[in-house]
Amino acid sequence: MPAADKNFKPSKAAHSKIFVLDTNVLMHDPSSLFRFEEHDVFLPIMTLEELDNHKKGMSEIARNARQVSRALDEMLAVSEEIDAGIPLREFSHALASGRLFLQTEAIHADLPPALPTAKYDNQILAVVIHLQRRHARRQVILVSKDINMRIKARALGLAAEDYFNDQVLEDSDLLYSGCRALSADFWERHGQGMESWNAEGKTFYRIAGPLCPEFLLNEFVYLARGTGEDTEFSARVKETAGGKATLETLTDYTHMKHAVWGIHARNREQNFALNLLMNPEIDFVTLLGQAGTGKTLLTLAAGLTQVHEMRRYAEIIVTRVTVPVGEDIGFLPGSEEEKMTPWMGALEDNLEVLCSSEEGGSEASGSAGHYGGEWSKAATQDLLRSRIKIKSLNFMRGRTFLKKFLIIDEAQNLTPKQIKTLITRAGPGTKVVCLGNIAQIDTPYLTEGSSGLTYVVDRFKGWPHSGHITLQRGERSRLADHAAEVL
Repeated sequence: MPAADKNFKPSKAAHSKIFVLDTNVLMHDPSSLFRFEEHDVFLPIMTLEELDNHKKGMSEIARNARQVSRALDEMLAVSEEIDAGIPLREFSHALASGRLFLQTEAIHADLPPALPTAKYDNQILAVVIHLQRRHARRQVILVSKDINMRIKARALGLAAEDYFNDQVLEDSDLLYSGCRALSADFWERHGQGMESWNAEGKTFYRIAGPLCPEFLLNEFVYLARGTGEDTEFSARVKETAGGKATLETLTDYTHMKHAVWGIHARNREQNFALNLLMNPEIDFVTLLGQAGTGKTLLTLAAGLTQVHEMRRYAEIIVTRVTVPVGEDIGFLPGSEEEKMTPWMGALEDNLEVLCSSEEGGSEASGSAGHYGGEWSKAATQDLLRSRIKIKSLNFMRGRTFLKKFLIIDEAQNLTPKQIKTLITRAGPGTKVVCLGNIAQIDTPYLTEGSSGLTYVVDRFKGWPHSGHITLQRGERSRLADHAAEVL
């Protein structure tokens, strides 16, 4: 009997599949070995070789490669027969019931002459061809994050799939938006037996009806007036219990009397966002939206107001992922903040708006329009910068932020593990705001469904101290709005 036949003696049904893992799957998700339930997992020797090549360094890929190597070493230390496969049930806490097989023999398979056998990817394809021939009754599937690898596999008649287990959602259109439009007959269906009262300048409504069990805490509900932006009624879901819901009316930040650092909301979603940003009971806020929807401007205005005027937080800390859009410009001179400055162009642009004579200024810092001239504008910017600290992600581990207003910009480029590292830095009195656009992901192998920003939006929805809103309408300029639509 050939060695490969000897390797596979599944105790379960023969319909279970054999998944051959490419290296990039393991480096993307170190726990992927335990994500295939009752099916068997096969690791080619070239996968182990590539893991060894990527284990050095402090990058996320290197850390994941080392984690996989440690997990394999732990499993092999207690396994008597590698040829028979390593049962995964014990190591996966019963998540997986299949076996892990390692390549223990030299495999020679016929590849097209145009595919050089010295390339790792092609040797992995040769392993898949070999397994498919040896185990004709079982489905052999290559799992890879590399699109070209999957295309080559399918061109050779092999089954190939992307790794989807890290996907929070299959379709980003299903992502929680943070607000819900109410039907015109909402009050007819939910108004019977309604209780209402006033407290702390807000009106509260306790209602019962078919929609109440579907409401999430801190979700915004609104009743539109006609088909335009005009809102007849808007509120935040304050409580849900026993088939009833308590709605709390909002502060109207569209009106200049409630302006935040001279900024007022220009549409419904911006008003919802400011209600979250200015609410001290909300510790974690996520804002999604395309370029020009006002994510950074609203967040910075809310942060400055609560740091300078309300003294609710000690300072603003801004950080973001340093993934270049084009070619990398190389090493940057200076301190941590000076190195981060080129990445903070959006922060500088928004500070200019907030310090301008038309919109900026506050009682605490002095209005640029009141004093006039370039000197006042420069002085105001210096004052604001003294309360805004720019930090790099590389030095976040182990820190604890007390009474800080932490802004994580471009959060769509973070992996779930990275965003967990950042959010868990929050100490007492700290508010964390994540900003991003999941349509602009620059990190390799990260998609809209597996982004850390998508991950936290989905996991935090319904928590009493978190809120989310997706900003829909661009407010940058008519040129930017048109470009976003047609380009």
